[in-house]
Amino acid sequence: MSSIALGQTIWLIGLVAWFIIRYPYARRARGTATLRRDGTLRERVLLAAAFAGLFVIPVINLATGWPRAFAYDPGYGLVILGGLLFAFSLWLFRRSHKDLGRQWSASLEVREGHRVVRTGVYRLIRHPMYASFWLWAIAQACLLPNVAAAFSGVAAVAVLFFARVRFEEQMMIETFGEDYRRYMQQTHRIIPGVY
Repeated sequence: MSSIALGQTIWLIGLVAWFIIRYPYARRARGTATLRRDGTLRERVLLAAAFAGLFVIPVINLATGWPRAFAYDPGYGLVILGGLLFAFSLWLFRRSHKDLGRQWSASLEVREGHRVVRTGVYRLIRHPMYASFWLWAIAQACLLPNVAAAFSGVAAVAVLFFARVRFEEQMMIETFGEDYRRYMQQTHRIIPGVY
């Protein structure tokens, strides 16, 4: 199997695994009442951008080869690195969902019975789900044989993260006050001990 085909296959398997991981948590979360939601246009646009960069553009590229002018062979080294990063991303993604339980939501929400989670990966970083998306985006850049499709994920995650995280943290401060402020002082956003 060529490095191109291997990278595309790993990406597709990772994408399917992502949906398999998320589905039961999304189903369970629907049964938990939402007390507060950020339903702004900004929030919907950010989620749409992430979906486009991590799913739509890569799928169009895999199905059609578009845009052909940006095609390249990533080589086996990058593909293996991308596969390892994607595997770690999926582990962190699943672990984040498991640690949040029914408190998880795709959009910015506070759910009934919501509390500050400090266990599991949340004892190390405040936003492990974003960290998993960053890892996925970097893996995608290593796996896909097209610069536009490869880096669409990095661009999408950067927009989502930097335009959203402060609103999310503000919502948590408004909901949990000093408890969340203390948690912020004890953890970093996405990289333990760094940021």
